[in-house]
Amino acid sequence: MPLSSPPTARTTEFAPRLAALLRDHTGRDAFRLEPDTMGVAGPELALRILAARRATETERPTFKPLHGRSIERNEASSVMRIIGRDVREALEKPLPKEADLSGPWPITGHFFLRDLILGDDPYRLRILMSRNLELTPKLTWSVIAAGAAIPWRKRPGARTTGISGLMAEAAGYHDRRYAMGMYRRAAAPLCFTVSTLVANALWLGSPFDDGVSNRHIIHEAARLLPPSWNILRYASPEYTALDERIGDGDDILVLPLLSHRDPALWEDPEAFRPERWDHLDPDAAPGYLPFGHSSERCWGRHMVMPLAELLLDLIRGAGLVVDPGQRRAKVPLVGLLGVEDVRLVHGR
Repeated sequence: MPLSSPPTARTTEFAPRLAALLRDHTGRDAFRLEPDTMGVAGPELALRILAARRATETERPTFKPLHGRSIERNEASSVMRIIGRDVREALEKPLPKEADLSGPWPITGHFFLRDLILGDDPYRLRILMSRNLELTPKLTWSVIAAGAAIPWRKRPGARTTGISGLMAEAAGYHDRRYAMGMYRRAAAPLCFTVSTLVANALWLGSPFDDGVSNRHIIHEAARLLPPSWNILRYASPEYTALDERIGDGDDILVLPLLSHRDPALWEDPEAFRPERWDHLDPDAAPGYLPFGHSSERCWGRHMVMPLAELLLDLIRGAGLVVDPGQRRAKVPLVGLLGVEDVRLVHGR
């Protein structure tokens, strides 16, 4: 089977700090990033650090305290089970035949997933899916405060998601505000992650060979542009015992961005080669942590793959391709790693 590689004319432009990380530290085990921060990319040390203790509530990427209120693990798990059911129900419904996935990605995919999963929810909840709310937390909480000011009850027989039930069950303003915050915490990152991961795959590797599976395409995209490109752990006494280079006050930044491109771990590490996953186990490949460590892995990872594969199925089936005239795509320095604008057009 021929190797899948993107056209050589395409250039991925990383933000300066990301480019510096890749240039200066790829292949290194541990290194100092700041006077009080150690970077770690070696797979063995990274696993020891992530296994040393569970993430604290402020280190968790999604379920950090909300309006000063801690989110217990059993509550977080319950919320993810609810959104998981919503995703399964959405996948069982007939897909909209008129859907056109051409245009700018990842925003086009984000809107498609929002409408597919949450399209029957009230506007005050669906607006929380806007990517514009990422600009500032103040904007997000202003929208939530306005939406929580008016009580809402689900009408008998209304077709809404299970996750919207958090809002329907809220007793007062503060509970409604909390429920809306949980809605955004659970639903928005899922759609953001899937649409970004698919956009990354399209930019890095399309057009794809017919025999290459969507799942392998997604694994390879997550290798080169991992959604969880860094994993933060604050200074803790467990870490100083693991490596003499780590001081008592050092925070740790585990960097899958680097371990995913380590030439000691990957053959031809800079190439987009989904075929490599014919013989690799994504749960056991050394240094491969696109959704975090097994002790604190992304809550929504089991939903990401089927949704991403669905989008790729639709895109490949419709004959959509990356605009041949697009030569460059930027990867900004944000929490969710991905190209910010990939233009899809109908192929000839």
